[in-house]
Amino acid sequence: QVQLVESGGGLVQAGGSLRLSCAASGRTFSSYIMGWFRQAPGKERELVASIMWSSSSNTYYADSVKGRFTVSRDNAKNTVYLQMNSLKPEDTAVYYCAARYTYKNKYDYWGQGTQVTVSS
Repeated sequence: QVQLVESGGGLVQAGGSLRLSCAASGRTFSSYIMGWFRQAPGKERELVASIMWSSSSNTYYADSVKGRFTVSRDNAKNTVYLQMNSLKPEDTAVYYCAARYTYKNKYDYWGQGTQVTVSS
């Protein structure tokens, strides 16, 4: 059974940093793309960043987070990270980790989400 478990959310002041973790288990993810999504109240869920498990240099960032967020993964720990720096109040959202097979467009596996709140 696939499980994605996020951690690391919390309350931080604007300009601060947080690192989110997503511990993945239940299968081999070498052929998967891991994504970080976020959803703010009243807004649609959006893809923030993604990384190809087999190639850590293959990444994607939404324009709103480029230069501030960094996605990475640790094969030994089967964990994906989202380092978030220079946080802004508009980054406030529930952040979700998700996984999709490389050759599919749909994310099949989702974590439960972790709340990130950035105060001004």
